[in-house]
Amino acid sequence: MDMLLLDDLSRWLNIDDPEEQRIFANVTWSQYEALLAELDDSLAYRVNYLDGVLEIVAPSRRHETGKTRIGTLLEIYFLETDTEYFPTGSTTFRNPEQQVGAEPDESYCIGTDKEFPDLVIEVIVTSGGIARLERFRRLGVREVWFWQHQRFLIYHLREDWTPFAQTFGYEAIHHSELLPDLDLELLGECIQNPNPLAAAKAFRQRVENKRNQV
Repeated sequence: MDMLLLDDLSRWLNIDDPEEQRIFANVTWSQYEALLAELDDSLAYRVNYLDGVLEIVAPSRRHETGKTRIGTLLEIYFLETDTEYFPTGSTTFRNPEQQVGAEPDESYCIGTDKEFPDLVIEVIVTSGGIARLERFRRLGVREVWFWQHQRFLIYHLREDWTPFAQTFGYEAIHHSELLPDLDLELLGECIQNPNPLAAAKAFRQRVENKRNQV
């Protein structure tokens, strides 16, 4: 693969709705790192790498709106419940020994700050899916949430991942084990509220009410 420059990206990757995705095979780790250096933390693209396969995504407005609203509501939850958290956003997480690099939509360390996040959240619009779990397994991410078709799909990494080989060592669960008191149905309901301010106020009030009932 020839080295991709920003001018090349502008030519073949249309940054418009729906979101665009391009896949390249046989990419070396050094080529991947050179591309990251060329992009220089560009917010226009998400760049992921696994075993020589490079994925570049130009997120749509719908995608970015969804991930931002999830992040806003989660931070309200952390504040209202006095939960120690460290937001790591869309940081590029890399492990050359595992031949993996990933840029999640949102990510957090819970309790203490760490090299890699405990929680990753991915908004699925037109690209991606369950295969993303392998990237996060190699980074040791404990829990992955997919927001897809207006609902959350939750996966938690298991030490013995043989029974969950089809999901790359992650077990599909109904409630977060990292944030067991979080009402995901309420979170999903507020994400779908067309008024972000009203949604944030309603979410905060419901979380506060639940905390006062304990």
